[in-house]
Amino acid sequence: MIMAKVFGLVLGFLSQTFTYPSQIRLSPVGVNNGQVITPELSNSIQETLDVWNITGLSVAIIPKSGEPEYHSWGDRTEDGESVTQDTLFHMASVSKAFCVSALGILMDDFEHGRNVTPLPPALTEFNWHTSIQDLLPGEWQLMDEWASRKANVKDILSHVSGLPSHHFAFGPYESPKEVVSRLRYLRPAFELREQWSYNNQMFTVAGHIVETYSGKTYTSFVEDRIFTPLGMFSSTFSPAKAVKTGKFTQGWTSSGRLLPEFFQEDMIMPMAGPGGVISSAVDMSKWVALWLNKGVHDNVTIIPSSVYGNASQSYAVSISTPVDSEHSILGYGLGWFRNSYLGHDVVYHSGSIPGLSTLVSFLPDDDVGFVVFANGDNKAAPVMNISNRIIDAALHLRSGPAPPIMPEKKAVTSPSEDIVNLELPLEEFSGTYTDPGYGTFTFCSPSSSSPYCQQVIANFTTVDSVRPSAPSSLQLLAAWPRVGSSHIRTVHQSGNKFMLLPTALFPEGYGRDSTPFETAEIGTRGAPVEFVVEDGRVVGFGLFGLVGQVTERERTQTTVKDRAGVWFDKV
Repeated sequence: MIMAKVFGLVLGFLSQTFTYPSQIRLSPVGVNNGQVITPELSNSIQETLDVWNITGLSVAIIPKSGEPEYHSWGDRTEDGESVTQDTLFHMASVSKAFCVSALGILMDDFEHGRNVTPLPPALTEFNWHTSIQDLLPGEWQLMDEWASRKANVKDILSHVSGLPSHHFAFGPYESPKEVVSRLRYLRPAFELREQWSYNNQMFTVAGHIVETYSGKTYTSFVEDRIFTPLGMFSSTFSPAKAVKTGKFTQGWTSSGRLLPEFFQEDMIMPMAGPGGVISSAVDMSKWVALWLNKGVHDNVTIIPSSVYGNASQSYAVSISTPVDSEHSILGYGLGWFRNSYLGHDVVYHSGSIPGLSTLVSFLPDDDVGFVVFANGDNKAAPVMNISNRIIDAALHLRSGPAPPIMPEKKAVTSPSEDIVNLELPLEEFSGTYTDPGYGTFTFCSPSSSSPYCQQVIANFTTVDSVRPSAPSSLQLLAAWPRVGSSHIRTVHQSGNKFMLLPTALFPEGYGRDSTPFETAEIGTRGAPVEFVVEDGRVVGFGLFGLVGQVTERERTQTTVKDRAGVWFDKV
């Protein structure tokens, strides 16, 4: 996944019935004249797209040797242009394996004397166990001093740095160097190597290391050392270049509203490592085949054996208990998850950014891989379900297609209207708040009168005017351009507690539909915040919920300021 969605990571493991002995290895040959996807399975996939409101889908089945099988459904544009095997999608967090590979290629360059930039004098080797502090002296620093000294390359790429998903600490136009410099202000959720905790910024760090020691930008390095030798000529990091091809898909919200391009050109560099690759089913088939062949393409080693071994083998445990009888526990290597599905070893990574959901996997013991790309937002569950049903067909695990899963109705909580519970009038909670890791923004209450607040309120009012029911009047609103959001809607819950929803507003709609809308859904789970009042005035608020459990900080500390995952001072 690039990305974890708002303060969380959707993994989407689906339950299906096992009807064939898992220990028997089968050739990935279908039953329809050599095709894995039969008309029956194709119709079942179309049914899934219909019930989940997915506009378009692109799929590839990739054997270790031989020609891939491609299938497409639906549209890639609002004008009804069809998705094809050449349609370009953002890979989102599927890009992480490219970042790991680039770093491994650079290590191999140093090992064989092909480097163009020397290491710092204190370093004699550059490998997966090299400390980040030694690679980026004067730049790298974490809030936890021991973790700052000891964290190595393998730690940051396997999500055991201790930092939670500080996704909204990303500014939209920051350089990788700026992202690295602000890590020192982000609170950890765990100690180094204590527990797996997804964090995108660490892949920005990795990309920055590649830039620092390759003499090239990170994107140029990946293009020169991976895209070009593999013949991935349609792949790029540039949305502008993708648009010029006429093959770039548009994206839609989970409810079916067309979205503009998620990345801007100025956002490429900080997001390239965590989730910036743009590619197609055809190009990604070459990437998957490379992993099935352990880094070798046309008898040429593209990624060194150390990359394959370290990246695809689990280093940390992501899910320690199987979610059902068909899946094992879930491990994470470097840019790849690894688990067992119905007794078959699966290496995979999912990806999600606004408007798009992706999944790439390969089964090393079965000599086959799969890509499933959807141009719909928050579709990890149906994408995983479709991928599993294609695996079933490829390995003959079932006598017929399993039924598609159905969307679950989201639980929506009613916002509180009890203003008496607030310790102070709502307008006292408005104002400017800041955190050195997250930046500064200004909350507006309905009575705020500054030109900035009037514009913010007008945008929210326009969006709210088309809702079937009026939202709570107890809200604090802000413009806060982040990666993936433009505003914050903070809805009162009880006492001095609110629920924060990062959202993107479209007061004039988008595309042919000019009806206003926003991407966040009021009442669904956001990030809890709690304001603190001292001596009759608001002094700040704490942000919680960055990991899906109570952290040691929350268990052991007593004040809101000390327990919070992020603390914003009121200025």
